[in-house]
Amino acid sequence: MASFRSCAVVPTYNHHLRLAEVVSGLRAQGLDVIIVDDGSAAPTACAVDALAAADAAVSVVRLSPNQGKGGAVMAGFRTAIARGYSHALQIDADGQHDPSIAHLFLDRGRARPDLLISGVAVYDESVPALRKYGRYLTHVCVWIETASLAISDSMCGYRLYPLGPIARLLERFSFGTRMDFDIEMLVKARWAGIPFENLPVQVVYPPDNSSNFRALRDNVRISWMHTRLLAQAPFRLLARTFSAARSY
Repeated sequence: MASFRSCAVVPTYNHHLRLAEVVSGLRAQGLDVIIVDDGSAAPTACAVDALAAADAAVSVVRLSPNQGKGGAVMAGFRTAIARGYSHALQIDADGQHDPSIAHLFLDRGRARPDLLISGVAVYDESVPALRKYGRYLTHVCVWIETASLAISDSMCGYRLYPLGPIARLLERFSFGTRMDFDIEMLVKARWAGIPFENLPVQVVYPPDNSSNFRALRDNVRISWMHTRLLAQAPFRLLARTFSAARSY
């Protein structure tokens, strides 16, 4: 079995109110933590520095200017790959995801190191209705783009990535650098044949939560991404079918 050495990648842009709780929860699971400070203002930058100063297993990648969530996550992946980690757990910094259940991802990853394990959001009453139900349009687009119902939730940012396949994927494809990243990554991972598994996870919206999602800008960006993916999908799927037939 391949060696399993994992870390957590935590992108943050002006989210510091819950960051210490997230990092503490991840460290309690034995995870080294890479915080990617994506051009945050002083309060978050100072909070990030304090966390790194207090624990040698917490390190900081600092981006300037702001690169967007996708850019931050990819910077975290590249740092983790360079440091020899085999897997990276992606988790949000704003407290929406419970770090105490990281072991569910890690246990499954140890058993199947080849898997990309993606969280499927299970919401409580704190979620805004528009956010909860608006996601279904993207879900349908993803099912069409992949010709499969395998991806239950392409927008949840709580995931365990196998970094070897992801490194090859980053070399092979370009990716959106903002809120389109999480969706595009799963579609292209599916096109590339990376084994995939869903894992239900509770997602909450803390009362002090502030979202970096910008409705007009990010919805336009996501719509354009789906347009590109839908145009490419028939050719990608035909190529994969032809390759599988030749292998058979």
